Amino acid sequence: MKQFIFDARNGIHIIDLSKSLAQLEAACGFLAQTVGQGGQALFVGTKKQAQEAVRESAKTCGQPHVTERWLGGTLTNMKTIKRSMGRLREIEKMEADGSINQYGKQEQSMLRRELARLIKNLDGIRGMEKLPSALFIVDIKREHNAVAEARRLKIPIVAIVDTNCDPDLTDFPIAGNDDAIRSVRMVLSVVTQTIVQARAEFEAKYARRKAEAEAEKPAGDTTAGAPVAAAPVAPPVALAAPAPPPAVAAVA
Repeated sequence: MKQFIFDARNGIHIIDLSKSLAQLEAACGFLAQTVGQGGQALFVGTKKQAQEAVRESAKTCGQPHVTERWLGGTLTNMKTIKRSMGRLREIEKMEADGSINQYGKQEQSMLRRELARLIKNLDGIRGMEKLPSALFIVDIKREHNAVAEARRLKIPIVAIVDTNCDPDLTDFPIAGNDDAIRSVRMVLSVVTQTIVQARAEFEAKYARRKAEAEAEKPAGDTTAGAPVAAAPVAPPVALAAPAPPPAVAAVA
């Protein structure tokens, strides 16, 4: 991080904000391109002072998020995570249709505790049907498991990197104080605005292409799916019987 530090006074490092601004612009450009192509960015921030800010930003721009605890295998073992999300939907359905009341009080209590635990850990990623195209992380030192899984799967990482972190672990580091909530909220506001705009452009482009595809279909085209009339079959032609061979006169 030495290249991003402006000065050190009384053991406190001062970050060069001019470099942070350039890094933030590069990170936003990458996220805009990724989301503009239909990709998702997974927000990760489980430290207490950043949880609420990360959750609000992710919900604002419609992206998945992890703010409670990073479950091991969230990226590398999606099969197990999807099975847990299926269990979450199953218990929610039981609550909705009242079938949970068929169980005894002890079983109901166990099911509701399981539901609360699943919601706490998986609610932010229940809409993530496939691996995200990028990760946005607050404090890569705390979220080292998320960083390791993303690097293993070669998923690009955008992160707020403090002076006690290694920026080489990320693809788009943003030098900043990840312990100060004002600093985190400032970066998140810019990132959120970028993603919202990119997502709106993607949805508009998708809607336009769909409308163009519908317009290309000829109006009143009823030939599609209509039965094809069979060609008339010619009647069989009667063949003439072969003529008998000429009679040969017997020689006396």
